[in-house]
Amino acid sequence: MIIKTLAVGPIMANCYIVGCENTKQAAVIDPGDDTDKILMALADAKLTLKYILNTHGHFDHVGGNRRMKDATGAELLIHAEDASMLASLPQAAASFGLSADSSPPPDKTIDEGDTITFGEITFKVLHTPGHSPGGVSFHADSIVFVGDTLFAGSIGRTDFAGGDFNTLIASIKNKLIPLGDDVTVYTGHGPTTTIGQEKRSNPFLQMG
Repeated sequence: MIIKTLAVGPIMANCYIVGCENTKQAAVIDPGDDTDKILMALADAKLTLKYILNTHGHFDHVGGNRRMKDATGAELLIHAEDASMLASLPQAAASFGLSADSSPPPDKTIDEGDTITFGEITFKVLHTPGHSPGGVSFHADSIVFVGDTLFAGSIGRTDFAGGDFNTLIASIKNKLIPLGDDVTVYTGHGPTTTIGQEKRSNPFLQMG
C-alpha cells in the first residue's frame, strides 16, 4: 500500500493519497486545498484516482473537491449528514477570513459498514460523528483515517454547528478503540499516532 501525506491549505489539514501498488488505483482522502500539489503527487507515483473521500464536510478538508473532480473525474463520496455542507464552503471559509471553492454534490453518500474498494485495497466505513454529524473514518487492516475525530493527544472540536462532545467520545470509544492498540491513526491535522498510544495518554480518553 502506498500512503502519501500532504498538509494542505492555511489550516494545514492532512490530505492523504492511498494507492494500490499493483494496480496503481488510488483514493484521495480530504483534498482540502493545494490541488496542484495533490495532482503532482498522484502523477509522480503514477497513480490513477478512483475516489475522492471526505471524512467530513468542513471547508479545510473538502475545499479542493471541485478541482480534484474536474481534473480526474473520480467519484466523490461523503456521509449524507455532511453532504449539505458542500454547497456552502465559500461562506464557511469566509467566517474564518479564508476562501474556498464550492464543491459539487457527492456522486454517492456513504454510511456505517459500507466498503470502498480500489485496486486491492478495501476501506470499511465507520460512522464517527461528534466533530460533525456525518464524520466518518476509513479503516483497512492496521490503519485508520479519522479526519478530525481523534488527534495525537487530543480530539476534534465540538463547538461547531452539529458538534457534540459526548457523541465524539462515544465514537472514539465504540468505533476506534476496538480496532486494536497496534492500529496506526492517520489524523486530520498533525502527526500520526496509534490507538494504543491514545488509550494510554490522551487526556480526553481518561475521563469518565
